[in-house]
Amino acid sequence: MSLLSRVLVDVRPLRSSPVFRRLLIGRTVSTLGGFMTMVTVMYQVWDTTHSSVWSGAVGLAQALPLIGVGLFAGAWVDRADRRRAYLLSTVGSAACSVLLAVQGFTGQVPVAVVLALVAVQSSFGAIGAPAAGVFLPRLLPKDQVAAGLALNQVTGQAMMLLGPAVAGVVLGWWGVGVCYLVDALTFGMAFYGAYGLPALPPEGEKSRPGVHGVLDGLRFLTGHRAVRGALLVDLAATVLAMPASLFPLVNEERFGGDPRTLGLFLSALAVGGVAATALSGPVTRLARPGPVMLCSAGVWGAALALFGLTTSAWAGLGMLAVAGAADSVAVLSRATIVQTRTPDSLLGRVTAAEAIVGQAGPNLGNLRGGVVAGWTSGTTALITGGLMCLAAVTAVGTTTPELRGARAGGTDPQTPGRPAAESAAPVTPPATAPPATAP
Repeated sequence: MSLLSRVLVDVRPLRSSPVFRRLLIGRTVSTLGGFMTMVTVMYQVWDTTHSSVWSGAVGLAQALPLIGVGLFAGAWVDRADRRRAYLLSTVGSAACSVLLAVQGFTGQVPVAVVLALVAVQSSFGAIGAPAAGVFLPRLLPKDQVAAGLALNQVTGQAMMLLGPAVAGVVLGWWGVGVCYLVDALTFGMAFYGAYGLPALPPEGEKSRPGVHGVLDGLRFLTGHRAVRGALLVDLAATVLAMPASLFPLVNEERFGGDPRTLGLFLSALAVGGVAATALSGPVTRLARPGPVMLCSAGVWGAALALFGLTTSAWAGLGMLAVAGAADSVAVLSRATIVQTRTPDSLLGRVTAAEAIVGQAGPNLGNLRGGVVAGWTSGTTALITGGLMCLAAVTAVGTTTPELRGARAGGTDPQTPGRPAAESAAPVTPPATAPPATAP
């Protein structure tokens, strides 16, 4: 194997699994459409209302269903055929995009209806996310799961950069209706990619229905130290150090409010993330996601603190690129731990919890940054956030030896020779509980 092939993202999953290859192509095209719709909704709501309150409601319409539906959807997915659940999610999301396209062409629908369609589509996404969370561990060998996650991540990041640009062109030439229609058509590729999947019922005991199944999933999360530590590290990185809400203020304090500098801040994070994922071959082949995640999350906090200290625009952009790269590696490592250390029968619920953490953490972090900056300054909020993140990550790593030694699909250090799924806290229902029933 050449040095270049070892450094670049590991493409073995594309060769070893035609099913994964087709699934990746379908999801990549659909992700492009998803970012187009995100931009189009924001544009339409602002163009209709010119209200920052309504614009802020777009984020709520996307986030609240994911949080409210996610855990219950994960429990249902852990009782059902995950392939069928994902196909249902895809069809439902596509139908919402069609309805958005219809209202876009007519132009006579109240903004509240647009947000309601966005919320329904997000609810279908809350079903699809935990269903898709089981695909890679079932389709790929254990030593290729991290590589499959990296391929998902790098294609998703590429679409995050491309989608808004394409949306801008389509909006300028043909309007909001066509943008929504393009998104609806991209779901056809997602359906095609998932239709060839084999049946994927849960392996092991199915989830109990309703709240009981959710509580079983939460019991696993609190009892499995490596998985719990991975999510805590992610929360520490986002809640304590998320910088996006501080960029306008820091740009005003340090760089004279130049809009060109402000735009480059977010671009630097994205460029660093794409570059790190594209060069993730050594990380995914190392098969030590626990130590890698701890180091990457620490670098994220340190880089943001240094960004707060710098007065040079170029040095600041360099620190943000480093932070973006570290964040991508940390997210990749966290997902590897979750997907290789969680029993298949619980993976839907744990993936749903991971998605909620990924959604809520950045929003809370941006709120924290804004509040601290209001009391002090943007610079202080950045520096203190980065240092608190570094301290919290160090604390989690110090108190969680299972995370420091976590291998992809390996054994828990506290119970040598015993699989991670077996050494977790028990999640089987008590003997007096009623048996689980099909949905």
